[in-house]
Amino acid sequence: MSEDQQLIQEILRGSQAAMEVLTRKYYKDVFAFVYRKIGNRDLAYDLTQEIFIKVIRKLGSYSNSGSFKSWMFTIAVNHCRDYWKSAEHQRTQKQSELTEYLTNEKTNVSYIFAQKETRERVKAAISELPDYQGDAIILKYYHDMKIHEIASVTDASESTVKSRLRQGLGKLANLLERGEEYGQQQKK
Repeated sequence: MSEDQQLIQEILRGSQAAMEVLTRKYYKDVFAFVYRKIGNRDLAYDLTQEIFIKVIRKLGSYSNSGSFKSWMFTIAVNHCRDYWKSAEHQRTQKQSELTEYLTNEKTNVSYIFAQKETRERVKAAISELPDYQGDAIILKYYHDMKIHEIASVTDASESTVKSRLRQGLGKLANLLERGEEYGQQQKK
């Protein structure tokens, strides 16, 4: 029996300590996924907490047929998708756009560290991709998941995941290239 399976059995018997161990083991990975998907640290903390509450509540339905990590990431992906569809997201989006506009108008900072700028450009470009391509890229390149794990998490075939990665990376390259051209035109 794997360590995860042992922890799950203890949690189902009511062990608070086992729940804390399981949460600590996966918290950083789930938070990192949510943060890359959402782009807002505070909101990512909130959504990650909600995901772990869902995981604990649904633990009895985990069938041990695949890896626990894949099962948990399936919940995380679906929770983020649900959030994007929610009215709360729409309201938060409008508030953040207004705040960003006002901040940029007042400060007009002309310098940004190159690494942070690149990360922001990549994050913005990923957010422009369809969810299924963005999810596949985030899971593959930020969470080092294998194709079969991504297929399990996203409920798609392995060939579909490969296609989504290939197409998503192509679109990502075009978006980043277009952004670079735009930046060069602004400097002229």
